[in-house]
Amino acid sequence: MPLDHVIALDHLTVDLGDVRVLDDVTFTIDRGDFVGIIGPNGSGKTTLLRTILDLLPPSAGSVQLFGVPPAAFTEWHKIGYVPQRTTFDPSLTVRVDEVVMTGLLATGRRWGRGADGRRRVAEALGIVGMQAHAASRVGRLSIGQQQRVLIARAVVSNPELLILDEPTGGIDPGTQTSLYALLQELRGRGVTVVLVSHDVGVVAREVTKLACLNRRVIFCGRPQDYIAHERLTELYGSAVRIVGHEPPCEHAG
Repeated sequence: MPLDHVIALDHLTVDLGDVRVLDDVTFTIDRGDFVGIIGPNGSGKTTLLRTILDLLPPSAGSVQLFGVPPAAFTEWHKIGYVPQRTTFDPSLTVRVDEVVMTGLLATGRRWGRGADGRRRVAEALGIVGMQAHAASRVGRLSIGQQQRVLIARAVVSNPELLILDEPTGGIDPGTQTSLYALLQELRGRGVTVVLVSHDVGVVAREVTKLACLNRRVIFCGRPQDYIAHERLTELYGSAVRIVGHEPPCEHAG
């Protein structure tokens, strides 16, 4: 696998019971990309992320992370993950900095709770604009602020790859704009960003590559190139024309 491939999917197929959720998915994500993965509900977007992260086994085909199959991958500190929005109980007493610290502990590395760990937490909160809330109870923050805390948790180990699953769900448009600006800033720091969303229009304005998924890859390319009317109809099952792309990936359906 070329050294610039951060993720490589090769004819990936995933079955959950008797249901085929992903079918023959092939595309690559390179260093420095900002990739949007879009598709309707039930299209397999979250399943794709879970398979990439070794949380689900493939039924056929393969995944590679930095050139290594997930089952053999050991450098998990290189990857930050923000799952679909977590709702924090307002009664929770856990502090913002404690939530972010768990991002260091989860990597299995020896930063722990010492001075270096505290410095990394402060830096991560500074990146997402939440340093002033370090001692706040996370359950009392707004949804947008909580999402920033989760992103800080994902970037505290200085990952090379950041994966986000529907990070704008339940967030107002102004906060969405702020979130995308933050993701662009992280990309400017050298982080490869992979974002799952169902919001075609907004994502297409932000990303460098768009992968349209509906169990299989319907289209993969740059958003400034035109997506044919038939492609979007196949993806969403209705007459839609929204965004455009660069020549599609060779394995797109």
